[in-house]
Amino acid sequence: NGVARGAPATAVVSGSVVVWGAQADFYVTANPAEVLSTILGSCIAVCIHDPVAACGGMNHFLLPDAPVPTDGSPSIELRYGSYSIERLINAVLSRGGRRDRVEVKVVGGSNVLGTTNIGHHNADFVEAYLEKEGLPIVARDLRGNAPRRIHYYPTTGLAKMAQPRESLAAMIFDAENQRRTRKPAPATTTDVEIFAP
Repeated sequence: NGVARGAPATAVVSGSVVVWGAQADFYVTANPAEVLSTILGSCIAVCIHDPVAACGGMNHFLLPDAPVPTDGSPSIELRYGSYSIERLINAVLSRGGRRDRVEVKVVGGSNVLGTTNIGHHNADFVEAYLEKEGLPIVARDLRGNAPRRIHYYPTTGLAKMAQPRESLAAMIFDAENQRRTRKPAPATTTDVEIFAP
């Protein structure tokens, strides 16, 4: 089974288990039957594969860095590329991957509907971040104005891309915008008094 922050949505299609790459999450696996899939607008997916360890994974982040310190909860932190990419790399390394042989592919960063420059800013960030980390990008499909759908095969490194129909662009823009600005639910705590005074 794969490593993810939460329980990912899956479906069986043509004998493969398609694992949905939700916003602000990542997934790493060594299972050759699993295919990682997501739809991107301004968000970025970083896909990492180690050909010797035959494992890999994908993340889906919304913004480069947190503008202010967050509460440290993974549901907030994984929105940001600086944290999400680090978690993805570490998960691949924990499965036997090595930094000197991983292959990195990056997708997304579109300015969906052309209303903001968030997508291109995300693309600039991911290229600079991976260069600073010494991880060369072997393939990229970044920027532009159209959303993208990716199917990533993490044990082989194969990435297949398509552009969803244009009517999906507005829905993707709205969903990303809502997720970007959503505040986390307050942590629930239950006070338990074991001994009464």
